[in-house]
Parts: sequence; C-alpha cells; structure tokens
Amino acid sequence: MRLGRGAYIAADKLDTASEKHDYACAAALAPGGVVCLLSALMFHNLTTQLPREVWLAIARGKWRPCASLVPLRVMWYGAAALRAGVEEHIVDGVRVKVFSPAKTVVDCFKYRNKVGLDVALEALRECYRKRRATADELWKYATICRVANVMRPYLESLV
Repeated sequence: MRLGRGAYIAADKLDTASEKHDYACAAALAPGGVVCLLSALMFHNLTTQLPREVWLAIARGKWRPCASLVPLRVMWYGAAALRAGVEEHIVDGVRVKVFSPAKTVVDCFKYRNKVGLDVALEALRECYRKRRATADELWKYATICRVANVMRPYLESLV
C-alpha cells in the first residue's frame, strides 16, 4: 500500500507497524536527518509530552524535506552539534538516527525557547533518575552545544 510519496508498506504489515513508525518515515524522507528534541525524548521515554510532529535535525544549508507523509518540525544544526551523540536504531526495518539521551537533554536546554524550560527540566530529572546519562556525559554535550553556563546550576542541584 502507498503511504505517501515514495513510501510504501506491505498490506499484511500495516497492522503490525510500531508506534515509532513516524520516525521510520521521517528517516526515509531525510536520510541525513536525526530525530531530536521532543521526539527523541519520547523515543527514550524521558518525557510526558506527546509531540504532534516529528522533530528532525538537519544540517544547515540542506534542503527541507517535503513532508506529505508525516508532519515534520525541522531544526537546523551546525556540523559539530549534528555529529555529536548520534545513535542508530532499527525501526520497522529502517535505520533511524536518534540523538542519545544526554545530547537530547542538552538540546532541550539549548532550544528552551522552543520546547519550554519546564520540558527541559523534566527531561533532566527523568534522565538522571532513570540513570540514562551521567553528569559527565551531560557536561560534555553541554560544552559542545555551548550551553554549559545555562546548565551549570541545574546540574549542580542534581549532584
């Protein structure tokens, strides 16, 4: 069956598509993109937010993918920030790039005006409580993404 432009699924697999199927569709639309921010938090079970669209990080200067299949929220990242903390997962047979939990939390602080400071703080607490990242990993990505001064008081309150 045709799901959208350039995306198909076998008719017998339509019922067994996972809840993360939108991530696979987004990865097919933008092979160089990385699932980020609210979508990555949901992927790692670090938030109670339910994003209506797939948040996707793309390198600056690249074309925005046409999103007829899934609603996309595109964020433009620099080269160093886009390479840091990328994990690859297989979702419905498609290789999906997702930022690691530590990098995702740091990105929430970097884009706190877009996702909200309350979401960033919730993500930090959940990540630390579930032991998905250490303070050293968080600090490493905070220096790469240039939000170390913003995150310092919140990290010190956790440790």
